[in-house]
Amino acid sequence: MSYTEFRERLHVGCQGWNYEDWVTGPAGGDRVFYPRGTRAQGMLEVYARAFETIEVDSTFYATPSAQTLDNWHKRTPPRFSFSLKLPQAISHEHLLRSSSRIILEEFCDRVSLLGDKLAVTLVQLPPHFDASPENARALGEFLASLPRELRFSIEFRSRDWMTAETMELLAKYAVALALVEGQWIPRALMFEYAEQPTADFSYVRWMGERDLTRFDEVQRAQDSNLQLWGEVLSSLCARVSNVYAYFSNFYEGYAPASANKLRRLFGQTTTEAADLEDQPSLF
Repeated sequence: MSYTEFRERLHVGCQGWNYEDWVTGPAGGDRVFYPRGTRAQGMLEVYARAFETIEVDSTFYATPSAQTLDNWHKRTPPRFSFSLKLPQAISHEHLLRSSSRIILEEFCDRVSLLGDKLAVTLVQLPPHFDASPENARALGEFLASLPRELRFSIEFRSRDWMTAETMELLAKYAVALALVEGQWIPRALMFEYAEQPTADFSYVRWMGERDLTRFDEVQRAQDSNLQLWGEVLSSLCARVSNVYAYFSNFYEGYAPASANKLRRLFGQTTTEAADLEDQPSLF
């Protein structure tokens, strides 16, 4: 089944780009993703030939420097976009409390340097951040402090946040609920709330059991699962202007293949490893 009517609204990519397992091995071996000899400093340019967006994990550990952001901006084409994880100092250490506002302000000011290449900032909360009165108050105050000119999505890993009251709060500040295929919240519940978007964009992530040790091929096909998500995303795309969707290597074992499966489902053109081999090298 194809959902070509909405293909312009769906932006599909991977969770990260710097993986040695994605580099094709010595001559004679099977193609993987990056051409033979691709070095770490050249991976982003090659990735951006195949996909139009990326989720960046490194910002979870520290606010990126202005030089790093400028480098990302210069190394990618005009329509490319970056979704960034909010630093864990805010989400995990300070648990969204007011003590993290200086870090939040610095982060937002800095990442604004990406301009129109900044897609969404993902606020990923830990499982122990439950919906206690204290945490609920902290969440409300945190959402109120977010700059309105940037887009934010929030990922809950405690099921007790999945309530109408929470959704009303997110909608008040136009923050998208992150829809996640993962172990924390049942898929059926995610699908239910996908019918009630809290912003004019949506954010979707496919995770997976972290038991894989290599990421160079699909090791557990999830085609049936993707078909289910395709139906949900089709409905979602009719409700919002943009959907940003990112795959982990742990979902099937090889994120580029997973991303291309979804793109084909929506009638989008895909770029395969062979196509990247045929393109001129930048390094």
